[in-house]
Amino acid sequence: MTTPKKRLVGELVRRELRQRYLGSLSGGAWALLQPLAQLAIYGYVFGRIFSARLPQQEFGELAFLAFLAIGLWPWNAFAESLSRACTTITDNAGLLGKVAIPRFLLVLAPVAAAFMLQVAGFAAVLLVLYLGGWFEPRWQALLTLPLFVLLALFTLGLAWLFSALTVFVRDIAHGLPQALLLMFFLTPVLYPRSLVPETLLPLADANPLALFVGLFRQSVLGVGSYGPGDWLLAVVLTLASLAAGYLVFQRLAPHFEDFQ
Repeated sequence: MTTPKKRLVGELVRRELRQRYLGSLSGGAWALLQPLAQLAIYGYVFGRIFSARLPQQEFGELAFLAFLAIGLWPWNAFAESLSRACTTITDNAGLLGKVAIPRFLLVLAPVAAAFMLQVAGFAAVLLVLYLGGWFEPRWQALLTLPLFVLLALFTLGLAWLFSALTVFVRDIAHGLPQALLLMFFLTPVLYPRSLVPETLLPLADANPLALFVGLFRQSVLGVGSYGPGDWLLAVVLTLASLAAGYLVFQRLAPHFEDFQ
């Protein structure tokens, strides 16, 4: 990417962050307060009200709160990024005919901003879990950094795809939240994969987010039986998402103004 494009991406990301926190009394501190508040709510609901527990034979004494948190934040990053990016082209319709800007960069900005905030929140959650004695640090937790990069690129590919299609089919923007909600419950975030009925395992394993969530949990908590082949699969899925999304976006981009 050339230097002007890097500057443009940086400015678009800053604009996205400013719009999100404009008028907020806490400013950017909400990026850390929100995940901590969410962690407290989930800890109370699942730990106190539902008394959720993990299968001891599989997870030993691992706290359910740690299991939930490590799976929840990658999902949050994915869902928030895709939701915000879906309407980027339609929301910026006024810019398309007035400013010479690479349109694919408009979609990159909300994805990058959302992942920046969620990674910051993830770090805050890890610190709280450690201080609370819910998990022990492992050097493998550093693998979450390349995992977040892979997940961000995977999400970017889908964001390019859906943002382009939304220009022509506006119903996508309305249906995406419901689709993401369904996908959330089909992804082993609130429960381990071992509790999925055997008849539904092929469907569960076909979900790319299940793979990413599992790799995050193995890296941070040391649970799961993922190997190099699973990391390779994550890379392949990411490249496939990027290629498909970018090709569709560039193919449809010349016709955006006709449908705004």
